[in-house]
Amino acid sequence: MRNSKGSLMRPDPLPHSASHPVVTPLSPSVVYASETPDALDDQYEGRVHGYTYSREGHPNADVVAKRLDAMEGMSGGVVTGSGMAAVSAVLLGLTKTGDHVIGGNQLYGRSLRLMKEDLPRLGIETSLADPADIAAVRAAIRPETKMILVETVSNPTLAVADIDGLSALCKETGILLVVDNTFTTPRGFQPFDHGADIVIHSITKLLAGHSDVMLGYVVARDPALNERLSVFSVTTGMTPSPFDCWLAERGMLSFELRFERSQATAAALADHLAGMPGVKRVIYPTRKDHPDHDRAMDLLKGQGCNMVSFELEGGRAAANAFTRAADGLNFAPTLGDVGTTLSHPASSSHRALTPEERAGLGLSEGFFRVSVGLEDPAALLAVFSEAVAAAAAS
Repeated sequence: MRNSKGSLMRPDPLPHSASHPVVTPLSPSVVYASETPDALDDQYEGRVHGYTYSREGHPNADVVAKRLDAMEGMSGGVVTGSGMAAVSAVLLGLTKTGDHVIGGNQLYGRSLRLMKEDLPRLGIETSLADPADIAAVRAAIRPETKMILVETVSNPTLAVADIDGLSALCKETGILLVVDNTFTTPRGFQPFDHGADIVIHSITKLLAGHSDVMLGYVVARDPALNERLSVFSVTTGMTPSPFDCWLAERGMLSFELRFERSQATAAALADHLAGMPGVKRVIYPTRKDHPDHDRAMDLLKGQGCNMVSFELEGGRAAANAFTRAADGLNFAPTLGDVGTTLSHPASSSHRALTPEERAGLGLSEGFFRVSVGLEDPAALLAVFSEAVAAAAAS
């Protein structure tokens, strides 16, 4: 419509309908109009629910948060613009200068960088310890230690943390236990059932599952911590895109089916690689030769998830030959796609570490992390056979 001076006036945005959409509508609006200042007060003071400015929340983010809340058996979770935004919300939003944080010594590369470089720059001291060695973690605790951050299954070495032992230690000392559950997902492991205080996910990965979304999620057992995480993420602009949330909800509808299919193929791939000349070692949680096999079987109940890591003989030359010959597989620093992807930590996620630091983590130039997708298993094994043979020939 137009007013008397001819300027464009917005009509009501949604015509009335006696029916409702089957698919969640995409809500890209940055702002939401209220009727009066009193009505806006009611929203901000919690007497009614409503949206104001999309940095403070929007419908698509709430839909995704509620789905993940249900998966983790909690409420009040916060969706962020990336997985690292969720990690940062915890480490920066719940600590202050003078605090101390312990991290697992085999965290994702950017989490390690945050622990080793950014937190100390802000006066937050950090230490790293093996999350499977409770004595080592206990030795790292100081009076000012506020939290311990670990990955259930580490990225990319697939080491399995002693979550039960860490939970007992944290309860004894009053320290928060923060678990990044990205690799295992809620389908493979439920951290809150094992005493975690805070759980983090990179929705970008297997939960959304199509390499077209950048999102994170964090939820705490304590509602007061959820409120602090929410306020910090809003203040620092960690708000997710409505479109990414809309895509993520679509991906999450098929998540359980994708998880089961890719997990079954991953187990077959791990066994296949283990018998091939030129493969130095294979890492998969349910294999009996995994260093943490007994713990993995106890914690994960036989769920190996969709990630396989392995090491080629021959170093960088073999790695280059392998990726060239892996026809149809994307060599890319990601995981959780519908297609299988290959990642080389020495040239991607852990490139900021020195060669000596990478060697200490077991990340040689021949080390690969595989995110197994939904391809025909027989065809996928054939591709790996040809690529490993090419690497050996190099």
